[in-house]
Amino acid sequence: MLFDVAAMVFSFVIAAVPVSRPNSAMSVAEFLSLRIKVQNILLFLLLLYLWHVVFSLCRLYESKRLGDQKNELRDVLKATSIGTTLILLVALTFRIGMVTPAFLVVFWFTSSAISVLSRLVLRSFLAWIRAHGRNSREIVIVGTNPRAVRFARSIESRPELGYRLVGFVDDEWVGSEEFRGSGYPIVADYAQFPTFIRERVVDEVALALPMKSLYLRASRIAGRCKEQGIIVRFLSNIFDLRQASAGGDKFDQDTVVTPYTDPFEGWPIVIKRVLDIVISLTSLVLLSPLFLIVAALAKLDSPGPIFFCQERVGLNKRRFRMYKFRTMFDGAEKKQAELEGRNELTGPVFKIKDDPRITTLGRFLRKTSIDELPQLFNVLKGDMSLVGPRPMAVRDYERFDEDWQRRRFSVRPGMTCLWQINGRSSLDFEKWMELDMRYIDRWSLWLDFCILAKTIPAVLRGSGAL
Repeated sequence: MLFDVAAMVFSFVIAAVPVSRPNSAMSVAEFLSLRIKVQNILLFLLLLYLWHVVFSLCRLYESKRLGDQKNELRDVLKATSIGTTLILLVALTFRIGMVTPAFLVVFWFTSSAISVLSRLVLRSFLAWIRAHGRNSREIVIVGTNPRAVRFARSIESRPELGYRLVGFVDDEWVGSEEFRGSGYPIVADYAQFPTFIRERVVDEVALALPMKSLYLRASRIAGRCKEQGIIVRFLSNIFDLRQASAGGDKFDQDTVVTPYTDPFEGWPIVIKRVLDIVISLTSLVLLSPLFLIVAALAKLDSPGPIFFCQERVGLNKRRFRMYKFRTMFDGAEKKQAELEGRNELTGPVFKIKDDPRITTLGRFLRKTSIDELPQLFNVLKGDMSLVGPRPMAVRDYERFDEDWQRRRFSVRPGMTCLWQINGRSSLDFEKWMELDMRYIDRWSLWLDFCILAKTIPAVLRGSGAL
């Protein structure tokens, strides 16, 4: 989005050249003087806003992973044409003399060329990194009919899409024998499907069922996926999914429709990731002296490693190693079973206020949340974000008993979230999960900034820290 706005400004300046000649109605000096007038600045900001609105309405900031390149370029030309027409209308309304036919031609050509070229470069870059195993998605196909097999072969023939086919889901039917000849695995039947998506990494589910005869079954499957925040794509029909907006893309011989159940798509999530990298890297450099001090104190306080590494459940149930400063005596995890009866929190999570396993230094590190700082390495790696639902321990995840709670794993976990600024361990588990769902449903970059701003005073107060 920022690049498109910058391209519009650049095109505007380039287009002003034909009307800035000595015999033109406006000289370069006059043009520059107009730009500093308040009225002209406001008009130009209006044009920038309209340009952004047009590009957004043409769906140019949505995920184009399965989108056809020709359709995207057609949408770009449509957006630049509409945007150029709006500039003409604004010029006629406010009598802007510099917007001549020559200006409009040069502006349209320049903005179209830059917008088209930038998207071609972006597609090539994404294709390269996906072909090298990055930015990939695990997909499951529901249905084993010939159309489902054709769809699977299509995505496998295009490694630049970055899809990894986990397998198919279906019951036995008259076409099962023919499907087995394709060599693709069936990973679950319909009864096993809910358990399968709870336990396995699944980013997307593609429904390739005959809607006329299996609509209710397909609708239930789509509902299960929506409940856990898994992206659903299907080849026809549209389900009535709450909190979802649908987008369609032409992919080979099929139209793939995707109902989006959360706002974590497009350019805002790219900006969120860029901010994660910049802030985490800067923080690690600035906090390096503190890391050295804590490391030395940890060694003096008790024997054992400096860092505590534990397997956690992250984005779409991917497992990763989360880092913290060690705050307990070495081997404390093995003693947790003995303390289960003293658990002070409801639900599957485990917390006790006066945990005998915590070291003297550990109590201070927990009270000040300094023990969490090594998670900046996880943020830099991409396992976590600065803001997002807290990553769950495998033990806690396996004790979840409600699928709606698993939707928290549809976004990247974070170092802080609404739970941290609203009481932390003083809140019960159900309230914690409700806050995570509220964050997912209402997410925006502004919400992230607000949470980060409120986290600092919450940490200084030690609110709810155990």
